[in-house]
Amino acid sequence: MTKKETFERFGKSFQENLCQLMLEDRPFCDQLLEVLDVNFFDYEYLTIFAKILIEYKQRYKVHPSYSIMESKISIESGNYSKALKTVMLSYWARIKSSDGIIEAQYIKDSALDFCRKQVLKSAMMKSVKLIKTSSFDEIQKVIESALKLGTDNDFGHDFIKDFEERYEIKSRDPISTGFSKIDDICKGGLGKSELGVVIAPTGAGKSMVLVHLGSEGLKAGKTVVHYTLELADTVVGNRYDSCISGVHLSDLFSNKRKVLESIQDVEGQLIIKEYPTKSASTETIKNHLERLRKRGIEPDMIICDYADLLRPVRSSKEKRYDLESTYEELRAIAQIYKCPVWTASQTNRSGLNAEVITMEAISEAFNKCFVADFICSLSRTVQDKQANKGRIFVAKNRNGPDGLVFPTFVDWSNVTIKVLERSQEDSMADVIKDSDTNTLDFLRERYKKKINKRGINVETRKY
Repeated sequence: MTKKETFERFGKSFQENLCQLMLEDRPFCDQLLEVLDVNFFDYEYLTIFAKILIEYKQRYKVHPSYSIMESKISIESGNYSKALKTVMLSYWARIKSSDGIIEAQYIKDSALDFCRKQVLKSAMMKSVKLIKTSSFDEIQKVIESALKLGTDNDFGHDFIKDFEERYEIKSRDPISTGFSKIDDICKGGLGKSELGVVIAPTGAGKSMVLVHLGSEGLKAGKTVVHYTLELADTVVGNRYDSCISGVHLSDLFSNKRKVLESIQDVEGQLIIKEYPTKSASTETIKNHLERLRKRGIEPDMIICDYADLLRPVRSSKEKRYDLESTYEELRAIAQIYKCPVWTASQTNRSGLNAEVITMEAISEAFNKCFVADFICSLSRTVQDKQANKGRIFVAKNRNGPDGLVFPTFVDWSNVTIKVLERSQEDSMADVIKDSDTNTLDFLRERYKKKINKRGINVETRKY
């Protein structure tokens, strides 16, 4: 009789990380459990850990949370020796303090490969015994059944059976943008697993729009995780203070009590995490989100301000490929955590003083537009900024119409943005047509004023 193989060759660290991944990654755990024998683990405390997790899933038909596992481990460890209890609690403490597993994909692939081979080996041994007594078809079934185990369990959306799901808002669970006109055309806001992008030139208000979107999530009682790669976390926090309380940014410190009373009424939870520009990647964000999970914090909305400032996971020779990859990975984060992800993108020079910014003005990598589910631009000319005006152009909308322009009221002083009724007589073509003329007239006027101060007669000058 041959000795049963275990994870021994992979080492202790591999096995500990594997147990951690079983807890952190539900789809992977579901896939692994089809082929896993808990006796593959060489260490008793890991076998017990896996049994606790599996038994909970089988009994309650849901994946255990960190808090549930902590409670179960605390209870179960009391049934074992003092030494084993100490080892189990020490292992759990290491999981909670972990910053994530860098080699996660390798561990998943290796564990699945090993377990599937053991299942296949067992099936082949069984087939040998069946050769004398059973038909070829029966032997074939045994082998084919073994080969199917441990594969992807997501069989996809059944077109007929899942008909009703397509027509339920709950299937997307959208979070309102706070702009009723925008919500109307995208079926309630940005939904779970969707990526939204705000396009704007520098200084136009990308960060302000993202704060507004986050504030709307908070007001709806959602947990918002806001990553800032340009501004300090305290600065972003102040903007949320102003947006929620209505107190002007310049008056926050003299109205601390009013601000506190306002934000205490908010039912949602906000986590602001600051990373220096180009110091964090999408992997950094995922690791941080996993650490939050260990504290029982599950994101309902993720904001990244902004994607262009993230460091690529794998650098290439061309920046546009790096950016495309980053946006794809952000979209993947939205799918993994099943929540909307908002980010922003810088425009190129053509968007600096444009009345309407289209996707053609997106900086560096146009292909990142293909990844997003919703794209809008915020355009504000010099005149607009002085008049607290702007325009939001819906450039892409997978859940409704696009190509629409909405006039916008923008008040930087208290982080207020309002989308106004769309003018019936103004079309996008008209706006674009007038853009260059208006800008030129404005610059001419500014030039005249500047020259007149120097005592020069501008009427005689030609432009």
